[in-house]
Amino acid sequence: MSSFVDFLKGSYNEFRHKVEWPKWSDLQSSTIVVTVATVILALFTFGVDELFSKSISNILGVLINSFN
Repeated sequence: MSSFVDFLKGSYNEFRHKVEWPKWSDLQSSTIVVTVATVILALFTFGVDELFSKSISNILGVLINSFN
């Protein structure tokens, strides 16, 4: 149990004194970049999904009508 307590103390010490945390302005700009990239990727995925959905629907419609 002593080694676990030592581990927690060492972890706290490292987080408190050795880790260089980003500045608030850096976090804000990174958040904006991630948000914009996520929206662009979501719109692209939606577009590709709609394109494939309509294409498959049209292909199946043509095949069904050709056998009737």
